[in-house]
Order: sequence, then structure tokens, then C-alpha cells
Amino acid sequence: MCCVCAASGAIAADSSSETNYTIWGTPGLITLPDAHLAPNGEATSTFTFMEGTGAAALTFQFSDRITATFRYAGVDGAINPFQGQDIYFDRSFDLRYRIFDETPYLPALAIGLQDFAGTGLYSGEYVVATKTIAPGFSLTGGLGFGRLGSYDPITTIGDRPSRLISEIGTGSFVFEGLGGTFNVDNYFKGDVAPFAGLSWDINDKWRLVAEYSSDAFDAEEAAGFFENKTPLNFSLSYDLGGDSSLSLFALNGDKVGVQASFRLNPRKSPNPTGTENAPLPVRVRAPGEAELLGWTEMGDAAMPTIRENLQNQLDRDGLAIAGLDVTAREATLLLENTRYDAEPQAIGRAARAMASQLPYSIETFHIIPVSNGMGASRITFRRTDLENMQFTTADAIRERMVVDDAAGKMPQFNEDLYPSIDYQIAPYYQTGYFDVHRPLRADFGVRFRSTLSLNEHFKLAGSATYRFFGDIAKSTPDYGGKVPPVRTLGPLYYDDPFGIESLAMYYQAHPFRNIYVSGRAGLLENMYGGVSGEVLWKPVDSPLALGIEVSRVRQREVDRRFDFRDYEVTTGHASAYYDFGNGYFGRLDVGQYLAGDRGATVTLLRTFDNGWTFGAFATKTDMSAEDFGEGSFDKGIMFTMPLSYTLQSPRRVTFTEVIRPLQRNGGARLSVSNRLYGGLAEYHRPSLDQEYGRFWR
Repeated sequence: MCCVCAASGAIAADSSSETNYTIWGTPGLITLPDAHLAPNGEATSTFTFMEGTGAAALTFQFSDRITATFRYAGVDGAINPFQGQDIYFDRSFDLRYRIFDETPYLPALAIGLQDFAGTGLYSGEYVVATKTIAPGFSLTGGLGFGRLGSYDPITTIGDRPSRLISEIGTGSFVFEGLGGTFNVDNYFKGDVAPFAGLSWDINDKWRLVAEYSSDAFDAEEAAGFFENKTPLNFSLSYDLGGDSSLSLFALNGDKVGVQASFRLNPRKSPNPTGTENAPLPVRVRAPGEAELLGWTEMGDAAMPTIRENLQNQLDRDGLAIAGLDVTAREATLLLENTRYDAEPQAIGRAARAMASQLPYSIETFHIIPVSNGMGASRITFRRTDLENMQFTTADAIRERMVVDDAAGKMPQFNEDLYPSIDYQIAPYYQTGYFDVHRPLRADFGVRFRSTLSLNEHFKLAGSATYRFFGDIAKSTPDYGGKVPPVRTLGPLYYDDPFGIESLAMYYQAHPFRNIYVSGRAGLLENMYGGVSGEVLWKPVDSPLALGIEVSRVRQREVDRRFDFRDYEVTTGHASAYYDFGNGYFGRLDVGQYLAGDRGATVTLLRTFDNGWTFGAFATKTDMSAEDFGEGSFDKGIMFTMPLSYTLQSPRRVTFTEVIRPLQRNGGARLSVSNRLYGGLAEYHRPSLDQEYGRFWR
């Protein structure tokens, strides 16, 4: 670290250089971290290969200080001979926090945990500083603990206790438990070793990195497929363009490897502009037109023409009227938004249409977006504000917008809206991650979906799939022991190419202010059928929501038809949702899970203005780590990509992927569609405010 401080009188951080990533997928040098940060919101996938080890990692810059990494490594099976596999697969999580930003005279300083809840193969902690000496040239120094303090330590701080499974050969490396446990007593304990390095951008394409490593690769050396000949490591990387790079590295005088990195920042669009039609301007009424009330003398006879004119303009924007009520001075529109993933854009287009097509005397517009037959909120504008502010910023009209609860303020739904049937046939794929024999399995086929809407409250919906090819069914099911096999029988449910995913009756209503209710009965998901009910308290202007969901379900037979197994359980949770602002969201669920275990799930998400979402969750219940099995507790990461991001055309369609290191029976929840919070909160004030820049688009 002294080499960094000696240069502290140099310049401030160089923002021209893209972040370098280690072979473990974290921002850093080659095997060791630095204190650089990726751009806020950037997600990077890295793929590394050298003899004896392959690793894939996903790193997300969660905020301007917090970096999170999930890593999946395949290592020569000799590293854990007791597992009896040719390849040992290891899953691990890293977390880093930048304490201080770089200044003209001081380096950036970061602290981090590597593999902080894993088996111990990669576990270590560090404090690191980085200083930019010249554009594209930086020096790094730090102190490592655990694995990062294993080469030539300079001191020892306390004891680093371990829960041993086995020692490998004559080496000193040990695995710590079943993985998934927070060995807090180990953090920043044990041997401490220094590390240092430099990064030099030779030009805008080539980068040279060198480091003095404090990682002795004890486990790999004990397993016999690695020899630590020198602590010096080197890498040379080339920028391939398109947010990707390729690196060649040499480790410890013994191994040569290659790494590919692919960066994506959801704050940046792959295309510069959208392709949707530009909105029509708001027609400004001439003086005196607001007092023209002659149309009101026609009574109900005027409504067909008003409705037709308004729908014709909404058709241009892919929006629909679910209901409409007009008086001499007010109009209320029930809005069906099936196109725009940015809700303020749909509301803005609807407001323009109302200002262009409704009689001139109507001054107050109420827009009630409909979500599953319920009014999500009532959004009110003055027509005069729309006329006067259409060429100002969206913030100006947002400040005049009023958002209140829609309960008791709903006009009648269109008579011709129900009953209605909708269906879809489309390709599908389903993934299965981290089987002990293979890291990725997948099925491909066709999915049929259909919904019969009886009225605004009731609908019958279902989906079925037919698999053309795939190998999810080849995973090994776990029939359980002390714990009911509520999820580990999963592979059996994909043995038959055809299966009914769900077939149920759904009910939703908004009976009182701030109160929403739903119920469902039937085949609720692939593995369970039964009845389920939910109540949600969600004020339209509050970042907080509270909910309760209770279900009585029975496990379905593996053929996914209409028969059931003997296992039956009551499961349910009390939930708290909180929108922290700036795209950050948290959720806490407390209750009983499918295996009868009780505990809590914490979920943290970050959503960007364009709809991208990244997040992570963790569940801890009263099920012991031994009963849970490998992984010790349920956790995972998730992301959602809006289809409009790549097409640059509005599409109210998203792709969501949840990645669990392992799917076990502990902390398992019912997977049902049409839960209340998501479809409602997006039309409430906190969410609308975040995306309001699209109102005039």
C-alpha cells in the first residue's frame, strides 16, 4: 500500500479506462481486487479457463459504492476427492464496499468479502487502495486475509477457526461446512499478507496488468494440479469493442489461461432512439371554447361518438378504453395499457388523446389504469395544464398531477368487454441450474396459454407445455429424508413431454380504500394445487405496503395432470414491501414454507428507468443446515429484461430469470401468478415518479 500513498500527489481517478476484471470475475487485477468501481449499474459476465479450473461469474455494480458477485467454478475433482466427481463445482458470493473515493492526493479505498458464505474454497477478506498516477495507469496495494493472506504472511490477527470436513493430501486447506453459512468468526482473522499491482492502458485497445499475489493457491497445489513457483502474475487484455474484451494471463509461473468479459449497462440503450410514433400535440382550446356546453343537451346520445373518437386516437398508441364516464366538466377513463412498459408514457398518451378528442368544456381528466380488472390508482390532470405545459419538462406536469385511490370512483366497465377469451401459442424454454453433474440444463418446446375473463373480478386461466427436447428430467431427484421433498422431486415433473403448468380460477377486487384482495383455486403451479388468498394494504402515495397470503395446497402427481400425491401443507407469509426511491426496493416475507419450516425471506432489487431489474434474495428458516443440505439455506439472484430494451419499440413484455445455486426443500415457496403488489405499485406515486420523464414521449 505504500507504493500507492507515495504517488498520492498525482491526479484524480481516471474515468477513461474501463474496469478490469479478475479471473474470479470481480473488479481488480488478475487474482486480486483493486479499489476501482465499474460504472453504476453495470453488469459484467466473465468466463475464465485454465488447466484444472474454469469459472463463470456475474458481477453487478449495485450502487455507486456496493459491488456484488456470484461465481460458479468447476475445479479438478482432486480438490475434493471425497465428493467422487471428476469436476468439483463450487458456488460463491462476493461483496465489496468502497469506503473512500479517489481524490487528487488520496487513493480510493475499498473493503471486501470473497466467498463469504461458501465452502471456503475461495474465502478471504481484504482492504485495498488504488491510485491513478496518470491517465490509464494506476497502482494498487492491499492486505489480504484467508485465501488472500496465504502467501508469505507478515502477521497474524487472532484465530481463524474452521469447521473441518477434510484435509486434502498433505496440504493445510480445509472445506468449511456445507457451504452457505456465514462464518463471521473467520472474517479478517488469521494470517495477513500484502499484495500489490499495476494496471497500464497501453492504448485504447491493449491493457497490461501485473501483480504480486498474496494467494498461494494452497488448495490447488495440495490437489496436485498447480505449482506456486512465483507470486508474480501477468495479463494482457484486448478490447474487442461492443463492451467485450479478451485476456491472456500467466499465473504463478505455472499456468496460462484465457478470460472473456462481457459488459452490459442497462442505463445505456443498444440503440440511440425509440421507433414508436411520435405523440400528437395537445390541442389548445381557443378563447371561449371551454364554455361550449351545447353537446350536453344531447345527453346519452353523445356518448357513442365521444367514445369512438377517443378510441380511434388511442388505437394509434396501442391503448384501449375499458370504461368511460363524462360529465360537462369531468371525464374518467378506465385505461387498458397493453403496450407501454413505462407506465407514465401510457398515461401521457392517454391524456393527450383526451385533450384532443373530448368536448372542450371538460376541464378535469381522471385516468384510472386497470390491472387485472382493478383500478390501480386514479390520476388526475387539469386540461389547461396539459395545454400550457406540453413543451415543458415532465417534472412540471408531474407536480400538477394528483394521484389518489380509485376505490369507489370507478365507472362501469364496457358492456362488450366480458366475457372474453384470449390465448397464445409461443415457444418456451426452461432452465435448470447447478446440477451436481452439469451446471446448466434446459428444455425447449411450445407453451399454450389461455384466459377466459368472465367479468372484471373473475377469470379462468391456464397454461400447458409440450417439450420437444431437453434434459431437465435427467437431473437426479432427491426423495428427501427428514425433510419432505417439496422441491427436490422437481426433475420427475419434466419426464413426460406434456404437462399442465396451471389451471385455476382467479378473483381480484379493490373493495375499500388502500385494500386489495385476491384468491385463486385449482392447479396453481407445476407441483402444487389448492386454494390461496391474499390481502394487500397499499396507499397510492406511500412507499410502504403490507400484505398477507395464506394457501392450503397439495402436491401434484409427477405427470402434471389432475392427480395428487399425499403431501398436503398450509403455507403463508406476512409481507412488507418498501420502495426506497431511486430504483431501490426491498421486501421482507415472514411465515411458513412448503416443507413446514418457518422463517423469513429478504429480497433487495434495483430497477432502472428503462425497466431493467437486478436483485438478490436469501431465506433463513428454522430448518438446520444439516437438514437443508448443501448450501445451508436458500438464496439466489435474479434479473428482469424488458423486451423494449433491445427492440427499441414499446412492448409490455419482460424476460425474468431467477438463478439459485441450488434448489432444495428448505425455504421453498409456492410459485403463483397474478400476485397483487407488482401490477398495482407500478401505477402508484413512488413508481410513477421514477419513470415520469417519459410522460411527454
